[in-house]
Amino acid sequence: MPVAIGQDCITCGACEWECPSEAISPGALRPKVDQSRCTECYGFFGEAQCVVVCPADAIRVVDPCTTGELLRRFEEIHPNRAPQDTWIWVRIDRG
Repeated sequence: MPVAIGQDCITCGACEWECPSEAISPGALRPKVDQSRCTECYGFFGEAQCVVVCPADAIRVVDPCTTGELLRRFEEIHPNRAPQDTWIWVRIDRG
């Protein structure tokens, strides 16, 4: 599970707008994350944008995936797009 939205969520929707993989959608109490679509923004940005834009600090990366897993998800979700800014993830050394 890459990211999770906690109880501090104020349901502003910022995370939904920011997600390039459309992994975040409206939920009953707070937005929900489709874990199979979440790439932690790998291939788009150097960090998970939902975490960055959340005004309530309610989103956390709870179980970081390896960069190999994030790349696999990225290629599956965006088959005709080349990943960008991957050098940042190599520096993080997540495997």
